[in-house]
Amino acid sequence: MIDRDTLHHHLNTVLEAARFKDYGPNGLQVEGRVQVSKIVSGVTASKALIEAAIEAQADAILVHHGLFWRGHDGRVTGWMKQRLALLLGHNINLLAYHLPLDAHPTWGNNAQWGERLGLAADGRFGDQDLGFIGPAPAGLTLEGLTHLVASKLVKTPTVLPGDGRPLKRVAWCSGGAQGFFEGAIAAGADVFLTGEISEPQAHCARETGVAFMACGHHASERYGVQALGAAVAQEFGLAHEFIDIDNPA
Repeated sequence: MIDRDTLHHHLNTVLEAARFKDYGPNGLQVEGRVQVSKIVSGVTASKALIEAAIEAQADAILVHHGLFWRGHDGRVTGWMKQRLALLLGHNINLLAYHLPLDAHPTWGNNAQWGERLGLAADGRFGDQDLGFIGPAPAGLTLEGLTHLVASKLVKTPTVLPGDGRPLKRVAWCSGGAQGFFEGAIAAGADVFLTGEISEPQAHCARETGVAFMACGHHASERYGVQALGAAVAQEFGLAHEFIDIDNPA
């Protein structure tokens, strides 16, 4: 068991939350009970995850996508009321870390995703150094990388093949980082992996010859939060359960 504020301070410190300019607040978003003995981790603070955490008798929920984002008008109605009512009614803490969890060199989404694909970063790029880049494993082809991603993420990626060049450098950034494609190209990548694709990336891949792979926003961000939850649970003797709420995006 750990005190809620001690857990919050530990996570803020480990993830260096204060140094990031983010789209919403990182840290404790909804205050629940003081003592925490079980954590449920998940990608997004959806109603389905909150209900599953209640069923699992969690004291705290740790997520990558929290409830509050820049641009929300602040009204507690509809889906926001439903989620908050469940959290407050069951006295459950909600802790959310967005960019800090993408960037962390060990427990972050990019570090954990890269590890599963056999990729090791030797450089960073993009806004706040969120993008990872490193050498391609020997003999890796675009076809082989496509099969590897599909196998590990259990999701078929959208692939823009570029000009078919050999893969010497691989860049990746989880989630909605399609806007980092030009930065990955400038950093020397032969292929860039992220979660989503928008209209401009197709033209950019054709015109530069650098391959682009959209692997799924949710699929590419399942690993950081569960690794962090497991690490915190082990350090403080807590129970931990990762609950994956399916999301096709």
